[in-house]
Amino acid sequence: MARLCQSLLLLVATVALVSGSVHAWGRPKVVRKFQDIPETYVYVQQALWFAMKEFNKTSKDKYSYKVVKVLKSQEQVTESLDYFLEVKIARTMCKKISGENENCLLQQDPQMQKMFYCTFIVATKPWKFEFTMLKKQCKEV
Repeated sequence: MARLCQSLLLLVATVALVSGSVHAWGRPKVVRKFQDIPETYVYVQQALWFAMKEFNKTSKDKYSYKVVKVLKSQEQVTESLDYFLEVKIARTMCKKISGENENCLLQQDPQMQKMFYCTFIVATKPWKFEFTMLKKQCKEV
């Protein structure tokens, strides 16, 4: 009986150690910390597309916004690919109902111009085409 208890205790300890190394306090294990990556990288472009789609969906503005400048782009590897994006975005002339903002021109009328500096962290599993917004913080400029 004592041997059975020792074996169970050893099994429980092993499972606890293995699961603890995979997720520390509910956070995914970082395989590679954030490193600079070119903004032209295809997965950065996908993360930017998703971030702007989410921004426009939650914005109360009737016009769409688009990225005018990428200030910083970084990638981190966990169980997903995480992208840290610092961008400058601006209001376009396209209303949200059009559903498109790729080819939209920026507002020219000074009364209608509006810009934000935003930080987004997007987790992606591009092999599954899954995106999750981990952080969205914007400040009007």
